[in-house]
Amino acid sequence: MITMNLVIMIPFLAAVLIPILFKRKSPIHIGWPVFLVPAALFVILARYVPSIANGETYMNTMKWIPSFGINFTTYFDGLSLIFGLLITGIGSLVILYSIYYLSSEESLKNFYIYLLLFMGSMLGVVFLDNLMVLYVFWELTSISSFLLIAFWFHRKRSRYGAQKAMLITVTGGLAMLTSFIMLYLMTGTMSIREIITDVDIHHPLFIPALVLLLIGAFTKSAQFPFHIWLPDAMEAPTPVSAYLHSATMVKAGIYLVARFTPIFGGGELWFWLVTGVGIVTLFWGSFTAVRQTDLKALLAYSTISQLGLIMSLLGIGSISMHMGSSIEAVVFTQATFAGLFHLINHSTFKGALFMVVGIIDHEIGTRDIRRLGGLMSFMPVSFTIAMIGSFSMAGLPPFNGFLSKEMFFTAVLNISQLDFFALDTWGVLIPVFAWIASIFTFVYSMIIVFKTFFGPSRLEVGDRKVHEAPVGMLISPSILAALVLSIFFFPNIIGDYLLRPAMASIFPSLAEKVELGQHISVWHGFNMEVFMTIGVIAFGSLFYRYMSGWKGIFKLFPTSWSLDTLYNNTLLRLESSSTAFTRFYMTGTLRDYFLYIYLFFIIAIGGALFMTGAFSTDQIHYAPVRIYEWVLVLVMLAAGVSIPFVTTRVTAILLNGVLGYGIAALFVIFRAPDLALTQIVVESVTTVLFLLCFYFLPKWKRGVDKTTPRMKSINLLISISVGVIFVMTALSVQSGKLFNTISGFFEKADELTGGKNIVNAILGDFRAFDTMLEVVVLFIAGIGVFTLTKLKLGKGRENVEDQ
Repeated sequence: MITMNLVIMIPFLAAVLIPILFKRKSPIHIGWPVFLVPAALFVILARYVPSIANGETYMNTMKWIPSFGINFTTYFDGLSLIFGLLITGIGSLVILYSIYYLSSEESLKNFYIYLLLFMGSMLGVVFLDNLMVLYVFWELTSISSFLLIAFWFHRKRSRYGAQKAMLITVTGGLAMLTSFIMLYLMTGTMSIREIITDVDIHHPLFIPALVLLLIGAFTKSAQFPFHIWLPDAMEAPTPVSAYLHSATMVKAGIYLVARFTPIFGGGELWFWLVTGVGIVTLFWGSFTAVRQTDLKALLAYSTISQLGLIMSLLGIGSISMHMGSSIEAVVFTQATFAGLFHLINHSTFKGALFMVVGIIDHEIGTRDIRRLGGLMSFMPVSFTIAMIGSFSMAGLPPFNGFLSKEMFFTAVLNISQLDFFALDTWGVLIPVFAWIASIFTFVYSMIIVFKTFFGPSRLEVGDRKVHEAPVGMLISPSILAALVLSIFFFPNIIGDYLLRPAMASIFPSLAEKVELGQHISVWHGFNMEVFMTIGVIAFGSLFYRYMSGWKGIFKLFPTSWSLDTLYNNTLLRLESSSTAFTRFYMTGTLRDYFLYIYLFFIIAIGGALFMTGAFSTDQIHYAPVRIYEWVLVLVMLAAGVSIPFVTTRVTAILLNGVLGYGIAALFVIFRAPDLALTQIVVESVTTVLFLLCFYFLPKWKRGVDKTTPRMKSINLLISISVGVIFVMTALSVQSGKLFNTISGFFEKADELTGGKNIVNAILGDFRAFDTMLEVVVLFIAGIGVFTLTKLKLGKGRENVEDQ
């Protein structure tokens, strides 16, 4: 299906065209043409909703590196459809919002190039089936997000946040790459579809691959303890935060866990890691959000919390794979259904909230909650949108967050009743932590509404007059707020057309036997979930009302003990250690650098050959060494040993020429006249070039020899060791051959190339590329020498003497 390949490539092509089409200032805002890209892609993807809902999938393969099994293979199913619609749909609204948010004095070309690069990278992640190609796009999301977070690079905090996000997510990406390689070694394929059917859960690499894959997913989706990069990434412009950190990039880890659930799900380790890390992240994110005084930081920790909620639901849903195809298994798949539903809901209400916070910062000039208040009278539309988004995040009706939050409570109550995976002992803690985290979620949602828009009125904050945002800036958050309400009243449109097909992607074996998914109802009567919600509202209201009385609990978590402090200290120690190590080996002495090279050669090559027993000599087939060959070798040996001890350059050049001409003489003895002729020509030319170059250099003045006897002994030992290893390696290669000689192929030179001379055929045909590059190198060297000879003699010598 070529359409998906185009969907991935179009944002990249648009990013390339932006600097070409907008070389000069245009009367049309650059954002409008860019807006058409995600809008058109959203329409293209939306056209496939009916067919995907009917169970169809689309797959297309374009050959890339087939010899290694690396192909550009796209797979379009229900799961990738949800993420594709979010990436393009939210992307369209974000670009529309940015047109009015960003100043025309900003580097808008760069901003939209980075945004399109990120969009294309995310589409590649969710549509690609090949592990290696998926990894390429996975890391492209890290690179493009780095550029977006550091868009205001003149700010120190922006650079710091970008670096932090880059280091953590790329490190996780490397862990994920290792997992992919392990999966390939286990199954012999890089296709996710094929791995699902071929993976062996008893393979010794299965558990390491599982853990490393989750590290990659947890770092990208800001799960505890890797969540620390997300708050600092909020230094990015608000459109970036609304796009990357609520709807797309942080959801990449969620996608990875959902996509690989058919491979790793069903086991105890997968369940406890995904569910446990998700619940801890949910609790810690909501607890930490309450203490924030910056609206964007509060939203950052709320995003961490909500991502933990979704992750825990995916972990709970994976337990259904342990139960086979029973009715009870289908019940637990509803947790995954709830996770996907909340993923969509979170993108709507959190995207709207980020945009409202951006409006407040844009119009008033501050996001500090302590300086805000009474904005409802002056910004009624922004207040309405913020109230809808916050109440949905708190899980109140009539907003879509209420529906998925109730389903979350159902999932955690169900899981606590199981009697395997030690759930009969520890399972009861899951609903307890979920309920407490929901209370803190209610509290920070109320902070956004009441601390910002109610209370004492301030007509002016700083030097700015408080007023509502322009209409254009309100369009995107208003659309998202309308979706929050619409999904509450018509939830089964999403359930039937998006969530059910995605469930079939996550649980393919179950989907073949039973129908997955559920009917989403607003009201289920007075059950435990409703009572939990009532308790959240009651206790949340009390916690909010008497916040000043209990907020001192945060003093139990000093900044000096935080994960951020650990990260900063680790980074400082790594930098200081690397600096010290660099200064240790970068001495500026050529002798030391040669020492490193030769020692590595001795240890790596010599050690490997010695440990494997590869050293061997078999002189049975050797030709006898005649007296004149010994004489020639001894002459060359004497010339080579004499070079370090001579006092003039001319003598050194002549001795070096003895070595070259000696090799030519050996070629004559071994009946290789063509090689001998080539060697003589090259040696003659290089000798002349050396003489020309040295003519313009100052006299060779030998200074005081500072080499100690100990250093000389080490030099001698290393020199002898290198020479011995070279000789022993050459003898070992001659003694035994692991492969058939290639000379038989070269003997067909006349037939293959039409050349009668084998050596010429090798140089001109079989090794044509190599020979061409050698000629290029000689040509470049010749240009350098020609330039030197063209310098004025007097001026050149005068400059040299001055030096």
